Amino acid sequence: MPSKPHFQLFIDGAWADGEEGQRMASQNPATGQDWATFACASAADVDRAVLAARRALDDPEWRDMTQTQRGKLLYRLADLIEEHAPELGRIETTDSGKLLAETASQSAYVGDYYRYYAGLADKIEGAVLPIDKPDMHVYTRREPIGVVAAIVPWNAQMFLTATKLGPALAAGCTVVLKASEIAPAPMLEFARLIEKAGFPKGVVSIIAGDAQNCAIPLTRHPDVDRIAFTGGPDTARHVVRNSAENFAVTTLELGGKSPIIVFEDADLEGAANGLIAGNFGASGQSCVAGTRGLVHRSILDDLAARIEDTVKGVVVGDPLDPHTQIGPLCTGEQIRKIEATLAAAVAGGAKIRFGGTPQDRAGNYMAPTLVECVDADTETLKVEMFGPVMSLLPFDTEEEAIALANSTPYGLGSGVFTENLSRAHRVSSRLRAGICWVNTYRAVSPIAPFGGFNQSGYGREAGLEAVRDYTCTKTVWINTSDRPMANPFVMR
Repeated sequence: MPSKPHFQLFIDGAWADGEEGQRMASQNPATGQDWATFACASAADVDRAVLAARRALDDPEWRDMTQTQRGKLLYRLADLIEEHAPELGRIETTDSGKLLAETASQSAYVGDYYRYYAGLADKIEGAVLPIDKPDMHVYTRREPIGVVAAIVPWNAQMFLTATKLGPALAAGCTVVLKASEIAPAPMLEFARLIEKAGFPKGVVSIIAGDAQNCAIPLTRHPDVDRIAFTGGPDTARHVVRNSAENFAVTTLELGGKSPIIVFEDADLEGAANGLIAGNFGASGQSCVAGTRGLVHRSILDDLAARIEDTVKGVVVGDPLDPHTQIGPLCTGEQIRKIEATLAAAVAGGAKIRFGGTPQDRAGNYMAPTLVECVDADTETLKVEMFGPVMSLLPFDTEEEAIALANSTPYGLGSGVFTENLSRAHRVSSRLRAGICWVNTYRAVSPIAPFGGFNQSGYGREAGLEAVRDYTCTKTVWINTSDRPMANPFVMR
């Protein structure tokens, strides 16, 4: 019987198991069986990775590399990602249960994120200031912020890595990337492409491990200058507390309970597809999942029937099968959380229109589910379940819809379906969310920044402003006078 693959850590340009020899098994969500093992980093391994990043930051090989040369390395990495997208996708699907159709195409597409930042690498500019003092030449320059700790979850690893690693490397930073201990295999495999692209040793290290031995030592390490975190609010609170030890600049991309508002004039087919994409796409395992469907009362029944009719033909199955549309959930814990949340919703008067139970098969399969809610206090409208559960709630007026959409501590994604252009602009401007899709849903681009309000975090990833977040501004004053500096006891 063939042995299970084993994935090592990539630290300072070398492959190794952790110093303490700890290993964890990774389970295939489609079968419920362990399929691989991976090395776990200890605090000593974290220290080694961070110190290598600090050394590389000051090493002339990276420090003195021109921005154009850094861009060329990123272009090389983008080409390698595109070339190896099928195998990266297969590993990610086996490890996390996400559909191969999505993981392979998403891996290929993130190459464009690295190309975007490759193109920006030599366009990070300072400015000459029209200073209000004679005989002074004053300018600013943007310099790398330093050593970056990048922490990514399991559900969109290649994408969420690109939105951190791309701008960080373009800015000239060095990075220690921590993969989730749930399904870390694709990130550890991705390290081979970092090595092959030719980045100097220590510029990027990729590790995995648990909170106590890996995440905590990393986020509180005194040599970390910036933390870029994607994950849940509870873990984010610990990250923020840890950052008090090193005063690292911290950005957080957290979860959400995103609303999708469907007005009475909406195209029903487009709205149904938007709700399906926002709830059943990626098997519901998306931070921007549109899990609060707010539908005008006059069309609720017609829209729910259309959704139900469409979902009858949806294929739930093996994520490696190209015909599958909904695969397993990554962990059994997600199934248990969904069951408890649905039970509370039903006890509160909600109706399950279809689905509502795990599928009777090996693996972590949940039937796609539609919940008709009685009011905004229905449990499924409040809990982020990370599974294929859609909740619909009726509204009567535009003001009510906006109030319901904003009645959440989160604020990541949102959607509006209407044929009224004035309403689209008016409503999107009033939604407290970092992203608003109009007559579409779940679209991304390296050019477009994303991030949240409130408990969905702060800071933005992707787009031009992200690369600036990985820099510090230095102001340089040059005295151009031939005369010596005047009275040293008076501020100039």
